Amino acid sequence: MSGDTRGAARADRAVRSDVGDARSSGSADRPRSSGSGGLDRTLHALFARHADDRRHDVDRQRYRGADPSTGFETYLARTYALSWVACLAASLPAFLLAFAVAPGVSTVLADGLDARVSVAVPAPPPVALAVGLSAVVGLLAKRATVRAGGLYLRWLVSARRTRIERTLPGAVRYLDALSSGSDDARTLVAKVAENDAYGGAAVSFRKALNAARLTGSLDAGLRRVARDTPSRDLLAPFLLKFRQHVSAGDEALAEFLRTESRLLAHRQEHARTRARRYLKPIAELFVLVLVLPALLVVAVSVTSVFVPDLSRLVDTPVGAVSPRAVAVYASVGFLLAVGLVGIAATGALRPVDTRRSYRRPRGLPSVLASAPSNPASASLVAAVPTAAVAGYLAYAGYPLVNVSLLAYVAFALPVGVVAARRDRIDDAKDRRVADFVYAVSAQASVGRPFPDAVATAARETDLGVLADDVADLAFNLSLTTAGEGTADTGAPDPNAPDPNTPGRDASAAVGSDVRVTALDRFVDRVGTPLAARTVGLVAGALDAGSAVDEVFETLQVEVDRLTHEKRALREAMRRYVVVGWVAALSVGGAVAAINAGVMETDRLLALAAALDAPFDPELVHPELERFRLYVVAQATMLASGWFAGAAARGRYGALLHSGVLVTACYAGFVAIGQI
Repeated sequence: MSGDTRGAARADRAVRSDVGDARSSGSADRPRSSGSGGLDRTLHALFARHADDRRHDVDRQRYRGADPSTGFETYLARTYALSWVACLAASLPAFLLAFAVAPGVSTVLADGLDARVSVAVPAPPPVALAVGLSAVVGLLAKRATVRAGGLYLRWLVSARRTRIERTLPGAVRYLDALSSGSDDARTLVAKVAENDAYGGAAVSFRKALNAARLTGSLDAGLRRVARDTPSRDLLAPFLLKFRQHVSAGDEALAEFLRTESRLLAHRQEHARTRARRYLKPIAELFVLVLVLPALLVVAVSVTSVFVPDLSRLVDTPVGAVSPRAVAVYASVGFLLAVGLVGIAATGALRPVDTRRSYRRPRGLPSVLASAPSNPASASLVAAVPTAAVAGYLAYAGYPLVNVSLLAYVAFALPVGVVAARRDRIDDAKDRRVADFVYAVSAQASVGRPFPDAVATAARETDLGVLADDVADLAFNLSLTTAGEGTADTGAPDPNAPDPNTPGRDASAAVGSDVRVTALDRFVDRVGTPLAARTVGLVAGALDAGSAVDEVFETLQVEVDRLTHEKRALREAMRRYVVVGWVAALSVGGAVAAINAGVMETDRLLALAAALDAPFDPELVHPELERFRLYVVAQATMLASGWFAGAAARGRYGALLHSGVLVTACYAGFVAIGQI
């Protein structure tokens, strides 16, 4: 049959496109390609012996589910090499800091021991004390790096499992729609494998096809993926049941897929509910680890001016620094790290089918033309003015912190505005996609052929921003043959040629290919996840020979479900946007008030006299202290903006929100004359 031939061709293309996955889907104990570089061979010779340690047995098990691109021994050798790099990287600054404070610590230790024992205790040599402390820090860093290597494997396993389990329900619904056609099991699997909208599930089906090509049996490929997948509770049972029902016949397979799609839909809804519940403690934790440390740093910075020793410069091999400066800028790094973790946490909890990814077109003219509507292109175009702004500010004598912040704003705001504009357009398209689906479904339910149903919907339905795309789809569908058009309704065409004639299958194949190509082009032009998950389902199901009315009945349910989930997610994320902005404005307002009301020499002298605390005006420079607190405030703006923007719109939203907050903070401090 022509549909089977086309499906087999697609399956073969999917297999050839990912042969490496087939090779990697075998036993995890077999060494994988670890590279032929001399560095890898050297590291393997130095550290590969650790792979036989019993403490790495759990790591070896995780490796099988993580499916990385290197062999386990090579991965472990790289981890141990990195641990030594981390050891040295941590030991050097630890030694410098310990060497700076070692004389005082040594004297304190000696005085304390003299007070407790009757004999004189010599003070420990400062150099030996610094070496000892730095060695302890280095060993802890080394041990933590090895531990992090094992946790990274665990994270890979968890990430793969999450990607699979989030996309499997949609893939099974797609299989359910396809099963009403005439394709065989291998072709059904191939159609899911080639559909990128199904993410981790599509990758797993591709691995099954690759393994089937190597073994010559789809059954063996399904069993192999079920054995190696990290989704032991979801994908593995489904694949094993799927292969059993394949052997039981088409009706049994269709009934199984129908039941399984409903069960997985309920499971997915429960998982989304749990994810929304997890967002609440994440928001509370974000406030706890961002706002409180930021306010604590501000408080410590103010009170530490009355501890003169913390403001004294200490000579180190990298220059003279004060302990207060080290503490403030270390806190700034911590706040930025919290913001990055906030992006990762909100991104992990956001459903995979709501994440947008943009690709830059090839060629500079295409990039420039798409920059107003494509954030990926805008990010490349914005790099040039960003570099120009940074160069001008540096030439004008701005501090390095402000040069970095304003250059970041010059990049983040244009890219973020383009992304926000694209999101608004995509939201409007998604609303019209639902209208389009209902309009075509109504026309198909009264017996109109699919091309005529689309053409009627294009003429009689107000589709707004989607009108041109639907008109283009209707024109492309009109290129199908008349025989193909009547085949959609299930009614015989009196003018159709004899089914036994040789040209019948070829004509139907040409019409079906034109129809699928038109739908694929429509999905590409619309370019939203909802269109890919809905109209893309139509293309595959009609190519499989499914009836139009059955396809659109399934499609209406899918559109309603996805629209409801998108609306619920938007409502749930809105509160976390508010949390991020409130946190940022609270810290920024507190810092501005402290800078204006406290950080003046006269006020500090009066406060020191009132508290009977020591204060050395020669060691404390109010202008420098105000600038340090301003840096803390800007770090909070960045972290809060990242969290709020990632919750609202993903990584491009993080750019927009953080850029706006940084700009507001800079303008506010300039307005009150603090910088």
